[in-house]
Amino acid sequence: MTAQRSMDRRTRRSRQALEAALLDLITERELTQISVSDVTGRADVHRTTFYEHYTDVHDLAASACTQMFDQLMAAAAALNVAAGLSEEAAHHALTEVFAQVAAHQTLYRSLLGADGSARVIDHLLERTTESVRESLAASGGERGERGERDERSGRATEPSRALAVLVAGALVGTITDWLRRGCPETPEQLSAAIRPHLFAVATARPA
Repeated sequence: MTAQRSMDRRTRRSRQALEAALLDLITERELTQISVSDVTGRADVHRTTFYEHYTDVHDLAASACTQMFDQLMAAAAALNVAAGLSEEAAHHALTEVFAQVAAHQTLYRSLLGADGSARVIDHLLERTTESVRESLAASGGERGERGERDERSGRATEPSRALAVLVAGALVGTITDWLRRGCPETPEQLSAAIRPHLFAVATARPA
């Protein structure tokens, strides 16, 4: 048991060192210009240790950004897009999403920009989709998906993944475009510009 705990601590230390090294290197150069050797050299970790935990730099990048993505997902979950939030509350929640991005914009720009990682972008999109789907499910209440209940069971139906993908794609696309343009609008300005459209899509009823 003691040996197992010691191994677990070594594993955590190695992963933390490698992830910290990558986040440090990203502030200096584009992700595509960072090699495994760059990371292991900065982390002072053997190359074989790297491959015990990650397949490549892009795999490491997705893992290294987990905490940052968690903060973004917490903000996105607060949107609760189908819950009938007041305009003020909805604006505040969306503003917080963009504020989280702005707080880490150098890192986000490197990951989501033209020279970023498709794998990291897919990872963020999938996590955002799941966050929106859970938000829709939690807020469905009596209405269920798009305001309906299953006729046979009487239970609220699960929100459509297609709807969650649509909302998440719009949000991630807006963030990506904003970063690539150098974040010229403030988080509040961007929130005010897209909130009515984002919420209209999320809460629209089928014809």
